[in-house]
Amino acid sequence: MISVRPKKGHLLVAEPSITGDLSFNRSVVLLADHNEDGSVGFILNKPLGYTLHDLIPEIDATFKIYNGGPIEQDNLYFIHNVPQLIPESIEIAEGIYWGGDFEHAKNLINQGKIGRTNVRFFLGYSGWDAEQLQNELESNSWIISENGLRNKIIGKSATDFWKEKIIEQGGEYLIWSNAPENPIYN
Repeated sequence: MISVRPKKGHLLVAEPSITGDLSFNRSVVLLADHNEDGSVGFILNKPLGYTLHDLIPEIDATFKIYNGGPIEQDNLYFIHNVPQLIPESIEIAEGIYWGGDFEHAKNLINQGKIGRTNVRFFLGYSGWDAEQLQNELESNSWIISENGLRNKIIGKSATDFWKEKIIEQGGEYLIWSNAPENPIYN
């Protein structure tokens, strides 16, 4: 039985056992919403080969774009820690916000008032139906983790983030921290 229940702002850390899942293998997901109808999150540690300028040429910024998840990968989403600058933002957890007035955010980025430690962009999102996440938790696909970085998670490097979260778990997880991503290479 699961001792910690997921909630907005928690992190879902992929269990080492979910190898072969292209979307979620070694993923760390920020839960942006969780309620009785389902859950929405963004994968924090899967950068894509695009920058913000590549996708929206009128934005003069080379911020990395991340794979937010397998759903609606043709849509751009963003989280940030500057709600005072971006109207219509939705609070995820203390200091972390989702979306808001994109045109306003775009102008602030071009003016240099919002930097890469303030905002992170994603193509797509991760989503679960009402009971789906609970079932995945019960089948040990995910570890629920507090977000100790709070709003600084937005500027957190994706490199080794999953490994760091696995090391935090200690015990039997320590052996997985240095295992190759593909067990065939072991």
